[in-house]
Amino acid sequence: MGMKTLIVDDEFNVRYVIRQLGQWESNGITELLEARNGVEAKNIIQKEKPEIILTDVKMPGMNGIEMIEWLDSISYPGKIIFITGFDDYSFMRKAIKHNSFDYLLKPIEAEPFNHTLAEAVKSWANEETDRKYKEAGVYDDVKRLRLNQMVTEVCLGEYFDPAEVASSLPTADEFDLTLISFYQMHHSAPYIQLLAEELEHQEWGNAFELQNDHSLCLVITVKGIWLSVEEWISQQFEIPVRLVEGESLKSLEGLPISYKALQLKLEDQQFRAIHRLNDLDNACRMRNIVQYVETYYMEELNLEKLSSRFFLSREHISRKFKQETGMTLSKYMTKLRIDQAKSRLRESDESILSISLMLGYQDEKYFSKLFKKITGFTPFEYRNDIKKQQTGGF
Repeated sequence: MGMKTLIVDDEFNVRYVIRQLGQWESNGITELLEARNGVEAKNIIQKEKPEIILTDVKMPGMNGIEMIEWLDSISYPGKIIFITGFDDYSFMRKAIKHNSFDYLLKPIEAEPFNHTLAEAVKSWANEETDRKYKEAGVYDDVKRLRLNQMVTEVCLGEYFDPAEVASSLPTADEFDLTLISFYQMHHSAPYIQLLAEELEHQEWGNAFELQNDHSLCLVITVKGIWLSVEEWISQQFEIPVRLVEGESLKSLEGLPISYKALQLKLEDQQFRAIHRLNDLDNACRMRNIVQYVETYYMEELNLEKLSSRFFLSREHISRKFKQETGMTLSKYMTKLRIDQAKSRLRESDESILSISLMLGYQDEKYFSKLFKKITGFTPFEYRNDIKKQQTGGF
């Protein structure tokens, strides 16, 4: 049985790009459906019941958030992936609340897009099996996901009922809060699951995977037993983690404020590391950073972001990045963007505004100046020159 995917976006070129980029067949998707807005999408969903829905957030008529609220109200089993031109917290909160599977930022890049698509298909297939066989363990997984979603909402400042959080914890007068940060390239979910099970088993507390950043885990433990927990982590986790410890909490109502304080401490590099890294690991990590930049160079990347994702200081990344690539981070990103612009100018008829926006430049004039500074041509001259060469100069 083939699967169906619905692409919802009011821009034809976005729908076209998604069609071109998607590795549909290898993911078992045999039918692609399209809708220009939420109202059209609603009719198609009711009729065709697609397993995967890719939808824009801002659309005329019925926007992406309204559509997901409707899907949530009918307990729609398909997987919803948001495609958005902005990285916005309030939107993320709503998306998490209404069970969106994931979200992708425009401009859409083939690699992250296909990775998310494959994960969504896998997740749908797993849940479909669960729906069919109703295995006992499934309910535990769903319960854990709901808990993670709820605690994420609390951390993002949503209104919550402290009794709901308390129901997942042992009874105590005071709790300790600790934030665990996992290194970007490691898959953290199995470790968080393992820790959560151990904490529940020992009646020490619980661990929650934050849905807006899967490299973060919030641990809530009964006051005074953190050392035992840390000892367990250092014996069981063979990957490096960073620990940020917060003030103890007398009432769970203070959770959002305490979480914000933990976040600030992490950004300020006030953490302890379990497992120092050797030189080999460091070299491997610099290659990971270069790969990461090569994948996400169209987004706003800076040393600060790379430092928190890859567990290295800004100074270290800056120095080693130049050694590895021969350029500073900003020069390297500019080079990647200009190379991408050249190939777009050569191989497509996209407007220069559209190319500059796709590369993360909001100002077409700035992009044209930069392009000329590096190549000696304006984008317009470059495209015309290539066309002349292709037609033999006529």
